[in-house]
Amino acid sequence: MLLYIIFGLLIHFVFFASIFDIYFTSPLVHGMTPQFTPLPPPAKRLVLFVADGLRADKLYELDENGNSRAPFIRDIIMHKGSWGISHTRVPTESRPGHVALIAGFYEDVSAVAKGWKENPVEFDFLFNETNYSWSWGSPDLLVMFSKGAKRNNVFPCSYDASSEDFGAQDVTKLDTWVFDNVKELFRGARNNQSLFSKLNEDKIVFFLHLLGIDTNGHAHRPSSRDYLDNIKIVDDGLKEIESTLKDFYGNDEKTAFIFTSDHGMTDWGSHGAGHPSETNTPFVTWGAGIKYPQRVSAQKFDDTYLEEWKLENWKRHDVNQADIAPLMASLIGVPFPLNSVGILPVDILNTTDLFKAESMFTNAVQILEQFKVKMTQKKEATLSFLFTPFKSLSDSKQINILRKARSYIKQKKYDEAVSLCKELINLALKGLSYYHTYDRFFLGFNVVLGFVGWTSYASLLIIKSHCNLTIGVSKEVKKPSHLLLCSFVALGLLVALFLLLQACPWTYYVYCLLPLPIWYAVLREFPVIQDFVTLLLTNPPNHFVGYLLLFILGVEVLVVSFFYRYMLTAGLIAFAGWPFITPLWTRAKSTSLSWIFFCLLLAVFPLMPVVGRKPDIFLVMGAGLLVLLLSLLVLTFVIRRKNGFVNEELVLYLLQMLSVVVSICVVYGTHNSLLKKQGLPLTNQIASWIILASSLVIPLLSSPILFDRLFSILLSLMSTYLLLSTGYEALFPLVLSCLMFVWIYMEQETLQQSGISCKQKLSTIQFACNTDLTQFRDFSLDDIRRAFFLVFFLVTAFFGTGNIASVNSFDLASVYCFLTVFSPYMMGALMIWKILIPFVFVMCAFEAVQLTTQLSSKSLFLMVIIISDVMALHFFFLIKDFGSWLDIGTSISHYVIVMSMTIFLMFLNGLAQILTTKKLKLWGRPKSHLI
Repeated sequence: MLLYIIFGLLIHFVFFASIFDIYFTSPLVHGMTPQFTPLPPPAKRLVLFVADGLRADKLYELDENGNSRAPFIRDIIMHKGSWGISHTRVPTESRPGHVALIAGFYEDVSAVAKGWKENPVEFDFLFNETNYSWSWGSPDLLVMFSKGAKRNNVFPCSYDASSEDFGAQDVTKLDTWVFDNVKELFRGARNNQSLFSKLNEDKIVFFLHLLGIDTNGHAHRPSSRDYLDNIKIVDDGLKEIESTLKDFYGNDEKTAFIFTSDHGMTDWGSHGAGHPSETNTPFVTWGAGIKYPQRVSAQKFDDTYLEEWKLENWKRHDVNQADIAPLMASLIGVPFPLNSVGILPVDILNTTDLFKAESMFTNAVQILEQFKVKMTQKKEATLSFLFTPFKSLSDSKQINILRKARSYIKQKKYDEAVSLCKELINLALKGLSYYHTYDRFFLGFNVVLGFVGWTSYASLLIIKSHCNLTIGVSKEVKKPSHLLLCSFVALGLLVALFLLLQACPWTYYVYCLLPLPIWYAVLREFPVIQDFVTLLLTNPPNHFVGYLLLFILGVEVLVVSFFYRYMLTAGLIAFAGWPFITPLWTRAKSTSLSWIFFCLLLAVFPLMPVVGRKPDIFLVMGAGLLVLLLSLLVLTFVIRRKNGFVNEELVLYLLQMLSVVVSICVVYGTHNSLLKKQGLPLTNQIASWIILASSLVIPLLSSPILFDRLFSILLSLMSTYLLLSTGYEALFPLVLSCLMFVWIYMEQETLQQSGISCKQKLSTIQFACNTDLTQFRDFSLDDIRRAFFLVFFLVTAFFGTGNIASVNSFDLASVYCFLTVFSPYMMGALMIWKILIPFVFVMCAFEAVQLTTQLSSKSLFLMVIIISDVMALHFFFLIKDFGSWLDIGTSISHYVIVMSMTIFLMFLNGLAQILTTKKLKLWGRPKSHLI
């Protein structure tokens, strides 16, 4: 079994990693020449304000009294500058958003996980090209744009990381700290000749990262008074900074200002996906080189924002987030960031037509340089007879467009030149995408080949080792042909040589060579395939076809449930009807009624709103009280069942009940403390971590009797889950676990009715490390249903209380009992454990099902892996790189989730075996139990 697990893990890790080589590779190339506009820029300096987590609607809309929350920004929109919406891309997180703003390209998704404090891939950015840049804000962010600077020209100033506390009394201090330190810099410069000299040079940038709004949004939601008041504080700060710079520079009108945000935020205080509330951020710019407001009578936009915000008469200029980088470079006359894919929004420039045309020409050449480097790299790494160039932008066409654009500029046909440059930019961007995805089909084909091979091999293992389907068919053992082995070795050498000649990365060797040993293992079992096919041909096909269609329908329901949660409700309702089509309804009516009740009760959860949107701490406490009530009932049952109850077991039950009580108190106390903005109490924090640490140890002290051990696991996991809950989801694992207990009874009844074994009381069955292999039975078609039930329950555990396929379903409030100071990795780990807790109990229940049904865990677990892999293959074909960024991100995340679930299944299977079979002895020699 261990060998199969290791082999399966290796294969699935490769399949999982393949998605990063196919879809998540870095778009960066190196070797380009810096490009800048050869004309005097309109501004000597630029100020970039980034209000982290600010939604466009919350800034632009009027309050309940018809007044603006940001009167200074409103005044700029109407009298001083240009405004619009900056459209971000997925993932809507701080790091990718700031990279797009300052470097001009959209960072690949994997970089979010690779590091906040260091750059996984070095890139050029605006600050690199300036004479001097000053930045203030979060230490996690500023370090990315200071350590990567080519020269010592970037001066970061950040507060301590502990200041980013979601439970702090007043997080607006994060913003006021920035404003105060900026003003202090200019005050100090009057007495510091060196600083004064630097501040008076041209080509300088001031970057103000304002984190208060994002922190208030996470802690209190964007509709809260804290979030909205923070917008007013930021607005006041912007006004003060503008006044400070005007005073310092004598109102020389050489300062350009840009105010925007890295991402927005959902109504429930999260971000990361593609909802409009996350991707629509404000964009306001004014000062040197920026066009003044334009009054218009009508505007062409599909949305209704203009009317809602009462801004329909002021021309709106929407931009893509990456467009802001070339705009800033153009305004102060520095080279465009080398990897920028932004398109200069010339419509908002208040400069000469010549400057606009030259800047657009520079923008086109800068993006074309990336295209040329990318094409050269791909051409050099591909055999000449296999290379297929991007035909829409040949060398001759590049030269013709550039020559024609330059000619238009000389002839003062500036509009024609700008239009032609935009055409060249669009072609170059399409070409960049073409070469970036050049190997996608090749890699995808090999991954699919490996997928199909592994699924076939796992199926053959079940048929060969644990099936009675081939009884009566020839069992003659045939040794595999040496010709087969030699053929696969020769094919592997040819593939390796092909990859070597193309100088492919080492990962390509893994993806291309891995299918070979898998398919060799499949073809070695050719006699089993022959026997299985012969059996199918010699028996009526109706039964097999019926099961196959039912299997396909079940898998499709699981796949569709990733898009529509209510499909889980439909599935659970269908499950509730299971007893009526079997003898269970007449022979085990009470068990059947319990099954129907809990199936229908669990079916309610997928119909409820995603967790986090409407937090309710009293539901969490209510769930805890229900757990205590259930504990008392079970404790009474156990005491009655045992003649002479063991004192240590009584102490253990009481200790776990006390843990639940402490969890309820900690949740209530923490909630009240955060409402009063007094932060997370230290005693609550310590208690939370102790409960979490002990939750996986205490069950190992309980009795190995099946029912006792499972209930001990439930109590421990529920104690932790309560601490990680914010609302109705606290009830979910309780209902799910009750259904799991009933499932165990149902499977035992089903097995007895099939005549395979005699019924055993669950109060007498013990989990054991070493199972008697002689008790195992052959695999039957009914076991496919058991495996499908497990996968369905796991998917329900995944999506029952939220759609975690979207990053924005993660609610930071769920970890506030453990920590409130921003720590992305620790918070992420806690939220992942919250997701896994229902998984753990489902897997423990599955261990009990395997034990009570006397089936080899290997065969049933392989069936589960096959179902999961069929789903993963389905999602692999659904991956898209076109359409909206929400569609693209969702399609990729579905595949990643299913693959992660498959990998986690193997780990969780091992964890479930430890939790159910291991027994720690802390009280001396083990006592005898009188059952």
